[in-house]
Amino acid sequence: MSRQLITSALPYINGVKHLGNLVGSMLPADVYARFRRLRGDDVLFVCATDEHGTPAELAALEEGLDVAEYCRQQHAIQAALGEAFDLSWDVFGRSSSPQNSDLTQHFARRLDEQGFIEERTTEQVYSIDDGRFLPDRYIIGTCPHCGYPAARGDQCENCTRLLDPTDLIEPRSAISGSTNLEVRPTTHLFLRQSLLAGEVRAWLDTKKNWPVLTTSIAYKWLDEGLRDRNITRDLDWGVPVDRPGYEGKVWYVWFDAPIEYLGATKEWADLDPDSRDWKSWWYEADDVTYTQFMGKDNVPFHTVGFPVTIIGSREPWKLVDYIKSFNWLNYYGGKFSTSQGVGVFMDDAVELLPADYWRYFLMANAPESDDSSFTWEGFAGAVNKDLADTFGNFVNRCLTFTSRNVGDAVPAGGGPGDAERTLIADVQARLDEYTALLEGKQFRKATAELRAIWATGNAYWERAEPWKAVKSDIDRAAVIQRTGVNLVRLFALLAAPIIPATSNTVLAAVAPVVPTRWPDNADAELRALEPGSQFTVPEVLFRKLTDDDIVAWMARFGGPAEARSA
Repeated sequence: MSRQLITSALPYINGVKHLGNLVGSMLPADVYARFRRLRGDDVLFVCATDEHGTPAELAALEEGLDVAEYCRQQHAIQAALGEAFDLSWDVFGRSSSPQNSDLTQHFARRLDEQGFIEERTTEQVYSIDDGRFLPDRYIIGTCPHCGYPAARGDQCENCTRLLDPTDLIEPRSAISGSTNLEVRPTTHLFLRQSLLAGEVRAWLDTKKNWPVLTTSIAYKWLDEGLRDRNITRDLDWGVPVDRPGYEGKVWYVWFDAPIEYLGATKEWADLDPDSRDWKSWWYEADDVTYTQFMGKDNVPFHTVGFPVTIIGSREPWKLVDYIKSFNWLNYYGGKFSTSQGVGVFMDDAVELLPADYWRYFLMANAPESDDSSFTWEGFAGAVNKDLADTFGNFVNRCLTFTSRNVGDAVPAGGGPGDAERTLIADVQARLDEYTALLEGKQFRKATAELRAIWATGNAYWERAEPWKAVKSDIDRAAVIQRTGVNLVRLFALLAAPIIPATSNTVLAAVAPVVPTRWPDNADAELRALEPGSQFTVPEVLFRKLTDDDIVAWMARFGGPAEARSA
């Protein structure tokens, strides 16, 4: 048994996340966590809401709420949606927690003691109409590198380049829209990243097995020269800077947010301090394998920014072992857009259909090697062909046929023949490949392999023709039906990381004791349910989606034309 620490990028507090956010971090992290648990590992799956910085303040302002109350409400909403999608977090914390505040202050002190924090007077944008300094995300303008017209003052989300507010072309206040801005001097604390660039590069050089998407972004940052970074802001909402003369300033959200991985772990431990040791997961944790999941826009901060904090502390905190990054999931080739009502968001999705419909499609189309696209036609195709026909129909036809012919118990009689021996060999080969793909965090290929395993069972049932055997050879019919019921059990168990609710439904119908370990031996698994084992026939697992469904949902959420203009 190994210890597996798994984190997904922290979702911003400002609003419900769309399907692209879900597939880019939280969902694959959950699939991997579920798989590792079935492998018998000691798993800690950590996530939290990222609550500081200007997105929270601006969203609260729009809602007419105090920012703390806004964050409290939004955290509850996001936690509920995570539960609705069966995200199996061990903890879903908050970056505004006292635990994160304490740890942020600790790291700031350590970095200062080691000479990696420096006070500097810089020029910062001041809004005359708003009567305040504008931190980077309070400023919007055109990116000087790619021309994106809505770049923020800290980073362009289109090309992912880091920016300073003064880099923006035609900047304007995100609060009022005012362009009546001027540059004034102000004093802040800088993290001297440049001094640690060599150590970060040396550490990154050891990560030969990381995805190219991850390392290419990290090396791009390092190759362009790692600049010292302002890590304080003129804001009220955030972790206060515990330093004389810095009243009214807080630590930069991208400084405190990654520390919340540790903070959330401490939140989890503090709920049961007698049996949970949070620090063993992070401090001198050589027995822990740490895997992070995130979209490509978060990669720079986790491959460079957060490692600078950890390395610069000169303490033995755990550095990440593997970063699984994702490209974008688009909507008909365009961006999801909250303001224009284009795309599908988590709350709408679970209102329409149970979570497993979405979980399967998203994993089958995970944007790993390149961007992928959500379309209603593609979604309906995956549901109807894979879930309803290949998996759901097999479960129903196999159990229904057996129940009608011999009752609700696995039949006795006969022994395996050539067809079963061939089936076992085929399933074993695919089981090994499926396991290896999940181990390697290749989710799109793994989901395709799961479907192929289901298809193997369907092909066996068709070739074996139990409807003929029951008329001519009762023992042979018993073998086919017994094999079929065991296939149902195996299919459900293998599906557990991806479609857990459906897996639980099927396993409850066929397994007297729900398995808690990953199957390794196809031969043993296809004999697991012995003659006499009771089963029931579950309700239809997945309904087929119709053309009328597609038309209605496209009208509600937008179609190709709307997406292209978003």
